[in-house]
Amino acid sequence: MRLVTYELPTPLGRVRRSGALSDADDAVIDLALARTALLARRGLPHAAALAAVETPVDMLALLGTGEHGIEAAREAVEAAVAEGVEQLGDGAVVRHAPGSVRLLAPVPRPNSLRDFLVVEEHVRRARRGREIPPEWFEMPVHYKGNVDAVYGPEDLVPWPAYTDRLDYELEVCAVVGKAGRRIAAADAPTHIVGYTIYNDWSARDIQRREMTVGLGPAMGKDFATSLGPCLVTADAFDRDAARMTARVDGETWSSGGLGTMRFSFEEIIEWVSQEQTLLPGDHLGSGTVGGGCGLELDRWIAEGSVVELEVDGIGVLRNRVGRRGAGPEPAAGL
Repeated sequence: MRLVTYELPTPLGRVRRSGALSDADDAVIDLALARTALLARRGLPHAAALAAVETPVDMLALLGTGEHGIEAAREAVEAAVAEGVEQLGDGAVVRHAPGSVRLLAPVPRPNSLRDFLVVEEHVRRARRGREIPPEWFEMPVHYKGNVDAVYGPEDLVPWPAYTDRLDYELEVCAVVGKAGRRIAAADAPTHIVGYTIYNDWSARDIQRREMTVGLGPAMGKDFATSLGPCLVTADAFDRDAARMTARVDGETWSSGGLGTMRFSFEEIIEWVSQEQTLLPGDHLGSGTVGGGCGLELDRWIAEGSVVELEVDGIGVLRNRVGRRGAGPEPAAGL
């Protein structure tokens, strides 16, 4: 199942709701309304109120319901598609035609963003002959991103005024769906609800300068992270075989896959959860794949460039970068 958060206009302003993409035609199926329709057909009283609890309109809240909410959503979507449900009796739209609503990041404000550095090919290429610290082989290191600077598909990503070297990073992100602490790697798969594409935008020149101090990255990363276009449930995604591609202005710059990760997502979960609780909505980035950024290629995107990250089984995460110093300006399309 491909979960999404979408936005649509109402008389009271724009609202966000949780949905799923139809496998047949990429239509957006509203989860709470599809669940309402299903429960009403079963003759259950207060169907809308019950659906609001089982399949909340907020994606973070939906993840917090655990396996029950995901299965309730799956059942509702399958029924709505099979029976051709378009809207409820009060006119509320259950099925939105492809492209008729705006997709946001699947979780517009994640509970947390942790980005790891576990793909050896990327590490070696980015260090350009410099020795890899022995600690890299011993533990999965990461930094924490800014959950208030998340962009979704088709959003315009700002170009920070302080950088001459804006870079994309081609990554996959595991999303936590069940809380836990001191989770063994063998048990970790049940804590991963699914995966999405993760573009860890980087201001390489300021990142390089600030990290000479021994801290960071901070300003070199915190201005933007793109996620999307959907959250694919773990049962529907082959993360080891998925082909990953990055295109800049239509030209393929990067192509490959996760390859051999020094630490798997399951080992990452075991490491991180030792003395802190992982929560639904936590995002765990893989780090960049080999050849998956301009730094490795010594190629640099320009102001106004369109960057597309594509991962088999997830889709395309497409963003245009803005003009230097223009600031954030989310857009409904490019």
